[in-house]
Amino acid sequence: MSRVLRFAVALIVACAATAAQAQPAGPADAAVPTAPRAPAPPAPPVPAAQPVEITALAAPDAFTTPAHDTGLPPTLWRGTSVQVVKAVLPLLAEKPLSPAAAALARRLLATGAQGPEGAGQDPALVAGRAAALMAQGDPRGAATILARAPGLDRSADLARVAAESALLAGQDPRACQIEQALTAGRDDIYWVRLRTYCQAIAGKTAEAQLTFDLAQSQAKDVAFTRLMAAKLAGAGDPGAPSLRNGLDYALSRNLGLDLSLAKPSPAVAAALAQGAPAEPKWAMSDFPPDLAGAAGSLIEGGDAPNHSLDSLLGSALADKSKASTRAQAAALLLTMVAGEPLSNFSEYIAAMSLPEGKAPLGRNLALEAAEHEKSIGGVAILALWTCAQAGPSGLSLGDRIRIVHALEMVGLKTDARAFALEGLAALK
Repeated sequence: MSRVLRFAVALIVACAATAAQAQPAGPADAAVPTAPRAPAPPAPPVPAAQPVEITALAAPDAFTTPAHDTGLPPTLWRGTSVQVVKAVLPLLAEKPLSPAAAALARRLLATGAQGPEGAGQDPALVAGRAAALMAQGDPRGAATILARAPGLDRSADLARVAAESALLAGQDPRACQIEQALTAGRDDIYWVRLRTYCQAIAGKTAEAQLTFDLAQSQAKDVAFTRLMAAKLAGAGDPGAPSLRNGLDYALSRNLGLDLSLAKPSPAVAAALAQGAPAEPKWAMSDFPPDLAGAAGSLIEGGDAPNHSLDSLLGSALADKSKASTRAQAAALLLTMVAGEPLSNFSEYIAAMSLPEGKAPLGRNLALEAAEHEKSIGGVAILALWTCAQAGPSGLSLGDRIRIVHALEMVGLKTDARAFALEGLAALK
């Protein structure tokens, strides 16, 4: 093909392409029309932000940790004086109580509830609470409280109760760990004696002998001296066991002595029992025949029957002999736990000559105030104060009747009936 022809063909192709680009688009090439959009639905109204109520929780204190469930409310200590509690706890740790009073003490002190105002996380209060629980027959409850107690290494009082609890539970290594970690009060004679025991059971006889000599130079104790001397010597007759406290118990047990030959303290007795604290129980044979019917109703959890009250109150007022005191006491004890007061209640009791109890006037007034304020803890701790000072069976009739009435009025009905039954059983 000639150069001219090739040029002509290229020119024709270029002209055709230019024409195609200029040609308007046909129907097939036209843009597809879109349907108009529906208007968007209006946005739902945004609710106004509600204010968030923040309730500040009270800080844990000496009574917050529960030993176990007792059924008592978290408001237990509301309105109770912390000074009264501080005065009574040492008594409950030292004094034996009657079965009804001991049961009340265990329930009160085992309850996890916000403590009296001003209690705070006072190690002395935690120690007092746990020591009282141990003394009144609940070493396991005490151990539960102590397991969550902070500052064992900084409080000799708290550490001592924890060590005693461990020794009573047969956990000697735990007691020795508490002794080793203590940073305050280590020179107290209790800790020196415990250190002697811990070194002896660890096989460090020479160190134990030196510590024992130090303990003897500070204060001598006949029972501990006898038992520990036998332990260190590895021979000889250690004599009778001693069960005054956890350390004596652990040492006597370690020596393989017959523990039945010694009278245990309440805390040691509870540890030896290896079970839940015994609640007071009564049988119909515990009561005199004329009171057995009414007592039976209380044992079953009911109220004192009104027909029994009518008869007892009538006899109490008609009897002019020495038996009048007994009749009046029985009538009043049952009246305090009656379902509904008799219509002529005031007429009956106003004519009675039963004397007041032995509790001081100030405490009785405080008990009445706590009863009026419905302070459960206040009534219970004040009642226990009188019980501790009276001893295991020494509550006077007047004090017992007053306590039964106060317990009943704040809703401690089980305890009120236990105190009433205890009093009726003593009227033989």
